Amino acid sequence: MPLWTCEQCGAQFPEAASPPSSCPICEDERQYVNWEGQAWLTREELAQRHRLVWRDDLGLVGIALAPSFAIGQRALLVPDRGGCVMWDCVPLATEEAIAHVKSLGGLNAIAISHPHYYGAVADWSAAFDDAPIYLHGDDAQWVTRPYPSIVPWQGDSHRISDDILLVRGGGHFAGATMLHWRKGADGRGALLTGDIAMVAMDRRSVSFMYSYPNYIPLNATLVRGVARAVAPLAFDRIYGAWWGKNIAADAKAAFDRSVERYIAAISG
Repeated sequence: MPLWTCEQCGAQFPEAASPPSSCPICEDERQYVNWEGQAWLTREELAQRHRLVWRDDLGLVGIALAPSFAIGQRALLVPDRGGCVMWDCVPLATEEAIAHVKSLGGLNAIAISHPHYYGAVADWSAAFDDAPIYLHGDDAQWVTRPYPSIVPWQGDSHRISDDILLVRGGGHFAGATMLHWRKGADGRGALLTGDIAMVAMDRRSVSFMYSYPNYIPLNATLVRGVARAVAPLAFDRIYGAWWGKNIAADAKAAFDRSVERYIAAISG
């Protein structure tokens, strides 16, 4: 039986003779249902219409669908212990892309910022000997395709290795997570934020939203919570969720200024 992928958000659902009646991620107020109505693709149909491409994005290998699909995020491969940690995921895993990741040492683990980017995470784990999938337990209700390798970690932080730390910032989702890479930016540290802190178009600042497509901002309390989560971390670079949406240098100061600017803007 086929696996089903939501055409609007890219979430993958379990094998079934027919697609689900609805996508809970799209029906949530942080996302939206396709204007033409709920639509589904089988994994095979998705692979026929799209391919995976990879390229350098500020020193990290990124992987994304071409042409762009659903939310349009790209995954990042963070070097770690002779292999990689995949940060965030995409809705498809192909033999070519899997072979390329194997050429880089394979996947030691997968970590996801929040439910909008779960994608085909079970397929990627299966391709690498069931690599552990780190999702925050506070978001467990949003898992659309349960898989044995999912690790629903708890608390405010979870260390994957000496160089990689997952940090729960909350805000966008209860378990919204960022990844701190100690060796990033030539040892100055890097923060991979997904869109928990959205890198703005000026690439000198970040912003925060409860829902991006529906323009629902975060309140000041939640934004301060995100700021507290990253305050102890050293980082000079921020990687956002899309190609080129990064802050290349002086990122911690940019983050702090952005928090102050945001709170001032919503407090008038």
